[in-house]
Amino acid sequence: MNIPNSLTILRILLIPCYIGLLVYGRFDEALIVLIVAGITDALDGAIARVTNQHTRLGAVLDPLADKLLLTSGFITLSLIHLIPSWVTILVVSRDLILMLGTVVAHVTESPIDITPTFLGKGTTLLQLSYVVMVIFLSSRHMDPAVLLPLLFGMVSVTLVSGLHYLYRGYRHTSATGSSA
Repeated sequence: MNIPNSLTILRILLIPCYIGLLVYGRFDEALIVLIVAGITDALDGAIARVTNQHTRLGAVLDPLADKLLLTSGFITLSLIHLIPSWVTILVVSRDLILMLGTVVAHVTESPIDITPTFLGKGTTLLQLSYVVMVIFLSSRHMDPAVLLPLLFGMVSVTLVSGLHYLYRGYRHTSATGSSA
């Protein structure tokens, strides 16, 4: 196994530690684990590019590790009542719908473009920023309600990007279906 894939697996193995620290209210330590996970994400990508160590396993594991880390943060913070449940339902539902669409496309052997869009990357950035800020404010015993503008911005971009990906998939399958 190469170094980039090992770093990605390390990021996945950090998730239970991260969740446990959140559950037990050890927010500073959880934030450190999240930062370490972010560093492994940056390193695995950089090392894979520089050393040309791209693998099919890495192409699957890297985005999966990112989604697992972010989703587990939303779910855990929701369960300990630091993030509203409806927000977590929205974020997780969007990702599940997109994953289901990808699986259906794969099973039906329909070509699909899964490259991330600017909106998708913006969504990830806003979601990660929101989770980090909730953890940071909680570690300082501050009310996460000060994050309402960030929350509503993140929710809006999450909705728009989800609809954009659905539209893109629909348009692609309609174009492919009409040409067959």
